[in-house]
Amino acid sequence: MEKIEKVLAAGNSHATVNRDPNAQRGEFGVYDLKLTAPGVDNLDYIGTEPHPRAEQLFAGAWSACYTTVFGMAAQLKKVTLPPDYSVDIQVNIGQTGAAWFLGAQFDIRVPGVEKEIVEEIAHLAHQICPYSKSVRGNIEIGTNIVTA
Repeated sequence: MEKIEKVLAAGNSHATVNRDPNAQRGEFGVYDLKLTAPGVDNLDYIGTEPHPRAEQLFAGAWSACYTTVFGMAAQLKKVTLPPDYSVDIQVNIGQTGAAWFLGAQFDIRVPGVEKEIVEEIAHLAHQICPYSKSVRGNIEIGTNIVTA
């Protein structure tokens, strides 16, 4: 698998289960979608630009799916997640030489849960998530776990 040497464009997403339908949703108020996933009623996708690019939409769809599956994986591990857990995904389009590639960076925030436990849940979620499965072995994926 090739690593991206030069990032040409990036799409960012932030997904969290929104338990308050009156909460401010868009961080910058420019692109804000309310998504649904099986078993989750209020899943928010917040983009950072008013006109999404393909990598932003892919990041948004992936984060909606992965955030939902992350909760399912925690249940399988019998771990109670805090209500404010979230997943940020950045999908990059870049080049190495003349070749073009995708890459992704996950920032998973689960305050109050031990890092090793969150890593186990994150790994299991990647095994379950259809988006993660579809790119497995094809793109570089980095993960940053934040528990504070």
